[in-house]
Amino acid sequence: MSGIEKPAPNPTPRAKPKVPMPKDPDTLPTGKRAAYFATDLAARACIGTALALPYRWRVPFMGWVFVNVIARAAGFLRRAEDHITFVLPYLPRAEQERLARASLNNAGRTLIENYSTKALLARQKDAKLDGPGIEALEKAAAAGQPVVLVTGHFGNYEAVRAALVSRGYDVGGLYRDMANPYFNAHYVRTMQAFGGPVFAKGRKGTAGFVRHLKGGGQLVLLFDQHVHGAPVLDFLGHKAHTAISAAELALRYDAPLIPFYGIRKSDGLSFDCVIEAPIPHSDAETMTQAMNDSISARIRAHPDQWLWVARRWRDSANAAPKV
Repeated sequence: MSGIEKPAPNPTPRAKPKVPMPKDPDTLPTGKRAAYFATDLAARACIGTALALPYRWRVPFMGWVFVNVIARAAGFLRRAEDHITFVLPYLPRAEQERLARASLNNAGRTLIENYSTKALLARQKDAKLDGPGIEALEKAAAAGQPVVLVTGHFGNYEAVRAALVSRGYDVGGLYRDMANPYFNAHYVRTMQAFGGPVFAKGRKGTAGFVRHLKGGGQLVLLFDQHVHGAPVLDFLGHKAHTAISAAELALRYDAPLIPFYGIRKSDGLSFDCVIEAPIPHSDAETMTQAMNDSISARIRAHPDQWLWVARRWRDSANAAPKV
């Protein structure tokens, strides 16, 4: 166990927001509604089958299914390979292909881990937390100061969130509704089940997570996705539109901006939970570039654990191939 301390309980617990489905399926065109329903049925069957297995089997099983069934059917393997070639062109082709498969295997493992809420919380209850950011997080929690925690689609960040929630931290999350309303309904419930509040992107969600921060809570933001119109910054050696909202929130509410990562270990089931030193306050773009540099270093150290299928470099002058 790490030396991280459990913060004092909040005297006024926050109510967990109820998250509705993003759209009423009945308002969708018949063909799209049927396609979404069928896709969700297949997803539920796959997830249900995995959840029926012991944890040590379900996680690698879902990794295999994601690579060999879902990713192949959706064209994810080719897209991941193209992005890896774009960023790491010096690697042998066989290694690029291996990394693409490993990345998607990690995505499948992460999905079923996050649906295994009770099991993941139990596994992470006594997980060791490392890194120079632990002290800053402790001090902020003790003082009732808000904290903005930032990470990306790397390893499994929910493993760290689960470890923090189990220690009494009020770690909220911000999410984007999925287009498929049937899948979105149970997907959101899995995020809520970890114990911290979750907020949907949009006016109501924004108001909720601002109240959460102003009340001294901690908020997790993922920043490694393309955001149209956002400032163009360096990401893995290439220009990419990157949202600066996390840094803006940290500056506005005088909150430490702390990168963290759940790095999957070689056993495929456990994690190194790393909380990095806070990024110094300066201006939003400088701070966001520091965030990009942080996760880029993690990706270069463990390229098999980042979600290479993401279209990270769209709309840039040197954008990756469109797949």
